[in-house]
Amino acid sequence: MAQEYDLVILGGGTGGYVAAIRASQLGLKTAIVEKGKLGGTCLHRGCIPSKALLRSAEVYSTAKEAESFGVMINDVQLDFTRVQERKANIVDGLHKGVQHLMKQGKIDVYEGTGRILGPSIFSPMPGTISVEYKNGDENDMLIPKNVIIATGSRPRTLPGLDIDGEHVLSSDEALELESLPKSMIIVGGGVIGIEWASMLSDFGVEVTVLEYADKIVPTEDHEISKEMQRLMKKKGVKIVTSAKVLPETLEKGDSGVSIKAERKDKEESYSADKILVSVGREAIVKDIGLENTDIVVEKGFIQVNDFLQTKESHIYAIGDVIGGLQLAHVASHEGIVAVEHIANEKPDPIDYTLVSKCIYSNPEIASVGITEQEAKDNSHNVKVGKFSFRAIGKALVYGESDGFVKIVADKDTNDILGVHMIGPHVTDMISEAGLARVLDATPWEVAHTIHPHPSLSEAIGEAALAVDGKALHS
Repeated sequence: MAQEYDLVILGGGTGGYVAAIRASQLGLKTAIVEKGKLGGTCLHRGCIPSKALLRSAEVYSTAKEAESFGVMINDVQLDFTRVQERKANIVDGLHKGVQHLMKQGKIDVYEGTGRILGPSIFSPMPGTISVEYKNGDENDMLIPKNVIIATGSRPRTLPGLDIDGEHVLSSDEALELESLPKSMIIVGGGVIGIEWASMLSDFGVEVTVLEYADKIVPTEDHEISKEMQRLMKKKGVKIVTSAKVLPETLEKGDSGVSIKAERKDKEESYSADKILVSVGREAIVKDIGLENTDIVVEKGFIQVNDFLQTKESHIYAIGDVIGGLQLAHVASHEGIVAVEHIANEKPDPIDYTLVSKCIYSNPEIASVGITEQEAKDNSHNVKVGKFSFRAIGKALVYGESDGFVKIVADKDTNDILGVHMIGPHVTDMISEAGLARVLDATPWEVAHTIHPHPSLSEAIGEAALAVDGKALHS
């Protein structure tokens, strides 16, 4: 059966379903093809379930320290089954919400695997979508004027370090653990690895992080990375940097797993109950019919222009499948830009230096713009303001005074180049810095925004004053 649409979207993750909603608002007849569940990785295997577990870990850790707040709790215990039930209930509620939004927008959802066909009897151009169903039902043929590829990504692993779901896990399997291991080796100290290290440590698991680079969260500002390493060690996490994991040395047994890593020309051995592999994500570009088009794939990612068009101008691609910042909020905005371009709404291209990035560990990390080193590498005459949460009353009240806010600015133009934070609730605070970047604000303008007292946001105002050596409470 053939159906005609203005737009068909391959993938119903955050980018895909937000693009569909925007298309519906603009009057485009729209369909989504999704082989799993609407909401995709972010809702079911990423952002939401992991943050639900992180929150439970944080509450458990705080409960164990309740006496420092004058609250006496005897025999604090963790029921991991109920932790997982809470996570599942949150995911289920949000999934139902997305399903409702599709019905509300009159967006057709095909629950199957979509593949792009080449020129055929249906269309002289590539882009017809064949929807295949697991139950063997006859394929549906969708004939769109435009296509958006939003197929997302899957966890990457190292050659020889195969995910078996028992001894060696990716984040997908780790999210479904029925019980916590006593110890875990995490291969990779990037965003996902550090979130898991923080969570597991707060749950009482003994954690070792093996990171190939010479620092953890290597894409963050150097001072942020250094502070996070200090605070992870303070939590009891063992951090091993400049460690090249040797997959061929992996050994599995009833007592757990062991693996070696090369470090400073020596091999060191590490053992634990399980290994979590967290070395990034790879785009899902296979078996979706790209070979039937002129779409260009380089280094595993679909190549697009500023408006998310592929080499086939009526076929767009968004989200993790195009690489770049593999973040749910980026995918959503890319979807909006792609749809508005399809609808001739003349959107502005995305300036990725304005995107806020967050790490939901305990403590949190958030940043927008470029790091101090990147600024220097780009020949900026740099000035920096930095302010510690130890001087912020609200942080002391919370009992979370580790961390700081750092603002990187250009001495000559006074432009804010980047804002970097580590500490309590900074993933909520970063939006002020993001707005400052969008409005091209100066440190003076941020400093003269009256921040409420007591609040954590006072650290932003003080850091802005510190750029010119005028911080009041340092």
